[in-house]
Amino acid sequence: MVLPPEDFLERHRLKAPAPPSPSSGKKTPDQVYRERMTGIMLMCGAVFLFAGNDATAKFLNGYMHSVEVVWARYMSAFALAVILLNPVKNPKVMRTARPWMQLGRSTLLVVSTTLNFIALRYLQLDQTMTIMFATPFMVALLGGPLLGEWIRWRRWTAIIVGFCGVLLVARPGAGGIHPAALLILVSALCYALYVISTRVLSRHDSDETTNFYSNLVGAAVVTVAVPFFWTPQGDPKVIALMCAMGLLSGLGHYLLIRGHRMAPAAVLAPYIYTEIVWMIALGFLVFGDVPNHWTIAGVAVVIASGLYLLYRERVVKGEL
Repeated sequence: MVLPPEDFLERHRLKAPAPPSPSSGKKTPDQVYRERMTGIMLMCGAVFLFAGNDATAKFLNGYMHSVEVVWARYMSAFALAVILLNPVKNPKVMRTARPWMQLGRSTLLVVSTTLNFIALRYLQLDQTMTIMFATPFMVALLGGPLLGEWIRWRRWTAIIVGFCGVLLVARPGAGGIHPAALLILVSALCYALYVISTRVLSRHDSDETTNFYSNLVGAAVVTVAVPFFWTPQGDPKVIALMCAMGLLSGLGHYLLIRGHRMAPAAVLAPYIYTEIVWMIALGFLVFGDVPNHWTIAGVAVVIASGLYLLYRERVVKGEL
């Protein structure tokens, strides 16, 4: 039996495929993992700022109509965007590949914000957040058919467990809830569609463009309505808080947009649950709402659910 020469064996030996090079455009599991973790951190930072924004809105509801609060949020955020992005010297920030989607996405956010601020006049912070936490379910349900971002049973389980923790906080049905809860439910649906459209736009427009249109459309829409509800304000504290809303919401939505560029919407949606922790803290510090044992138990479940999701991201890199 004649053995083939060594150089023939070397040339025909089966070799493992080489890892994709940076120039190939295909991301390695490590790159996917790092991007998702970055997106998760950005999402957590965004909901922290949103909690501060909602607490400020609830406080301002005691001094003015909710429509005026929404106007303050959008006008201050728009002014901040103009200062930072300077569309006059940087006109490309206003160029969008999907103008109608930008308009629709921004309108969804205006409706969601308005309904949320109106409901805050009648509901506690933790109650509004409990209903808003239906958003991850809606995103998970819609993200598959609309984005092709299907999730598996482990993530579904973590989402459901986290929502059960939120139910422990509010215990709906234990003592009844104000009809304004229906406004929050519609707000949650609008916000879920806003999140999905944010993910779509991240494939076409820059983060700066999307953030700019969010504030531009919101400011324009609410400015038309605010004269019918206007109440002059002279308290420097109130005026300062009206301006602060722009910083909180503007920066929060910028982090949200950046986060959705880094990770799928279904991966990020469950981290909305972390907002309940900040809402309870702000409710206690600002409004004197003392959390009971049900609240503490619910927060523990929410945190455990979030930690499990982080664990899954580390164990199964790149898994949806």
